[in-house]
Amino acid sequence: MIKRSIRAASRSCLVAACAAYALAWPADTAGQTLQQVQPPPAPLELRGRGSFIVGGESVAQTATQLSSAFGRPLGTGGHVTSNQMYVEYMVPKLVTGVPVVMLHGATLSGKTYDTTPDGRMGWYEYFVRRGHPVYVPDQVSRGRCGVDISTYNDARAGVKPPNALPNAFRQSDEVNWTVFRLGPRVGVPFTDGQFPIEAVEQLSRQAIPDFNATLPTPNPNHAVMADLAAQLGGAVLMGHSESGAVPLHAALTSTTGIAGLILVEPGSCRAMQFTDQQLATLAKIPILAVFGDHLDVPTGLFDFSWKNAYDDCKAFIARVNAAGGHAEMLHPPDQGIAGNSHMIMQDRNNLQIADLIDAWIARSAAARATR
Repeated sequence: MIKRSIRAASRSCLVAACAAYALAWPADTAGQTLQQVQPPPAPLELRGRGSFIVGGESVAQTATQLSSAFGRPLGTGGHVTSNQMYVEYMVPKLVTGVPVVMLHGATLSGKTYDTTPDGRMGWYEYFVRRGHPVYVPDQVSRGRCGVDISTYNDARAGVKPPNALPNAFRQSDEVNWTVFRLGPRVGVPFTDGQFPIEAVEQLSRQAIPDFNATLPTPNPNHAVMADLAAQLGGAVLMGHSESGAVPLHAALTSTTGIAGLILVEPGSCRAMQFTDQQLATLAKIPILAVFGDHLDVPTGLFDFSWKNAYDDCKAFIARVNAAGGHAEMLHPPDQGIAGNSHMIMQDRNNLQIADLIDAWIARSAAARATR
């Protein structure tokens, strides 16, 4: 039923903010957020809007693993659904483009692609206005997808040792400042930076715990994204940061319904880890990697470097093309566009970048979607 309905819908400092930063993010005043929201240029006309769940399997768990409510277990155990993905979508009244699936990165949710921290239109709505049905999931184990709590409750009950607990993590605002390349050091924005620093506290409010360490191997996000593309009957899969390489792994699970792959600042394209056979599979699908500016600036995160990630993806692109594929790098500085951050979909020029991506979709992915 989901498959039929989806396919049918798809077809038919800047002032005191930085000065007061210190080691805490500036607080906004009551009502500031509402005042910042900008009205759309025209009414958004939709054919459909909704949400659904894709993937997941029934898992048996003990009463201990399900834990308790009101001080005692609820029964003797039973079954729960695990590893499912929540997806929300909008389908424009006039569909002129291929569906696009936008998957978020670490410690974030699908909110990444919605209204920007300073109240402007995000990629979710913009690509709909450009004629694309757009599907925005929360990663399996994140946001509205639920988390497997069995190991936590086993440890709480003494069935498993504390060191069996999966890692759950958040990134501090201070870490995000440099890792997301908002500026060269905490509280100091780039002079040409595109991220709306005056709304940086709103970015902090979007963050949620990351429970990816609870996931089994292989990461179920790979197969679920592949399944989603197949249900849509032709879609471009987009990943960002932590999920930047997920579209690649989804395609290696199944190429059915995948019209294109967009890798937005992946931590690594893992160029040297793909076999020749895997590269031959990926060479069948148009691929676009997207990286912003200031890649040489230290992230402050161990030995991780965005320049190394960029170089890795350049090497990957070369290997794909040598295998007969069609892979490209979109690096805005090469086109005279400066200052983009890791959160490129929230930058002040986010729609300018969206237009470049949309042009690539029309040029490279749309034809495959109709096959």
